[in-house]
Amino acid sequence: MIAYHNNFDDTWRPVGKALSETLTHRVLVTDINIVTPSRCNPTRPPSADGIDLRPRTSSISYLHSLLANDDQTNVILSNAHGIPVLDFGRFLDGSSKQEVADAMLSSFKDIGFVHLVNHGLSQEKIDEMFNWSKRFFAQPMELKQLAPHPPSGKHHRGYSAPGVEKVSQHVYDAAEVLKLRQEAPDMKESFECGHDASEVMPNIWLPDDMLPGFKEACLDFFWACHEIELTILRALALGLKLPEDYLVKYHTAQDNQLRLLHYPSVSAEQLERDEISRINAHSDFGSITLLVQDDVGGLEVEDPRNPGQFKSAPPVAGAIVVNAGDFLMRWSNDMIRSTIHRVRAPPGAASNNGIIPDRYSIPYFCSADFPIVVECLPGTYSAERPRKYEPIWRSNMF
Repeated sequence: MIAYHNNFDDTWRPVGKALSETLTHRVLVTDINIVTPSRCNPTRPPSADGIDLRPRTSSISYLHSLLANDDQTNVILSNAHGIPVLDFGRFLDGSSKQEVADAMLSSFKDIGFVHLVNHGLSQEKIDEMFNWSKRFFAQPMELKQLAPHPPSGKHHRGYSAPGVEKVSQHVYDAAEVLKLRQEAPDMKESFECGHDASEVMPNIWLPDDMLPGFKEACLDFFWACHEIELTILRALALGLKLPEDYLVKYHTAQDNQLRLLHYPSVSAEQLERDEISRINAHSDFGSITLLVQDDVGGLEVEDPRNPGQFKSAPPVAGAIVVNAGDFLMRWSNDMIRSTIHRVRAPPGAASNNGIIPDRYSIPYFCSADFPIVVECLPGTYSAERPRKYEPIWRSNMF
């Protein structure tokens, strides 16, 4: 007997559980095959009523594996275009800590991204930060330039005007970056800050009498994001079967980066022709990145199984997007993915006159402490899966 459905995980799990309980006592495991689209014989598809007489293959193990992970599905609320949406509140309240941790690690292994709802960062605080962001970017250019981002791309602080930066994937030659920027400038502006005691990257603020309250709002949001970062790192450690504070101990300096981003409205035709860009395809350098965004959309994530093919990742109401960075991928011996992503025109977003609306987002880039030696995490290597990387100083990685 074969049961067939386009989405087994969502629809057949309750049926599968009942079938399993019944069939365990009545038939051999080879007598049932639960067929998903990826397992179907393309030359002989199932019949319209879902029953097929193809030779039996044992897929009861697939059903049992899903049932074994049933606790994990209790914390997975949905799947948004291939990215799981997890109820992180079940980790925060302690009711399903291990299940959340396992589901998050599984998503990081699979696609490198996850949506978290009930994450502990209040919507009121997020809305307030977006209001300050819009107020800042609405200021005259000459005022914003009073907090200039240094020419060096290594000091991530201050304001950058549209077209000044060019995001690229592992292009470090200045002449090549200039060429890319001239061909298709990034039409975005940004303001970046960290904590005020940082010696690695001192902050660059507007003069005190300009936009009063902006500095305090940025610092308050920075520290709120930092608390969420630490909790996510604890969950990730549990998923990796490490002590809960294992990763937190490597993130004590708080040399992170809060970036306010504004993508001005642009021509959809220019974007399609690659005459301009919003943010080109790239991965993030650090441990993890937290992202809050408005409802305009435009984020796209590369399909790990089809390099060069990108899937839209529309906003999920109330969710923080979390993705793994290059550092975490190396640290995990490539068990975790640092997935390429970009920002383009969201599907169907162009207005009647062909203009893509403004977009606002706020990423928070999290980095491990610089003066540490990085070696593959315990449990990510074995005799069958040897270490891919030798130990290296964190400060020498990028």
